[in-house]
Amino acid sequence: MPIGTKYLFIVSMDVTKEKEALFNEVYDTEHVPLLLKVPGVKSVTRMKTEPATFVLAGERKLLDGGSEPTYVAIYEIDSPDVLLSKEWAEAAEKGRWPSEVRPYTSNRRHIVRKVV
Repeated sequence: MPIGTKYLFIVSMDVTKEKEALFNEVYDTEHVPLLLKVPGVKSVTRMKTEPATFVLAGERKLLDGGSEPTYVAIYEIDSPDVLLSKEWAEAAEKGRWPSEVRPYTSNRRHIVRKVV
């Protein structure tokens, strides 16, 4: 996937097993669509860790994510200022996300990366 902006906002987290189906439903049908309406947000890509094995220097290595969060969302944004906008703040608090999903997430990480 080619990156079309100069900045990425990367959000990673785990979710309790009993809320995983709700997490995915709300993220896909409410949270992402709301954030995509925010000026300066160009796209969102969601990912989930998939265990695999690879060979490095002749040795098989397991890729299971270790203590890294299971879920990752990458937001392509025009500028880090997007994250300070009124529109972002409002969109992030709409729908079922804040009350029905967020409390069941953990190991949360947020970072902005500049495309070089």
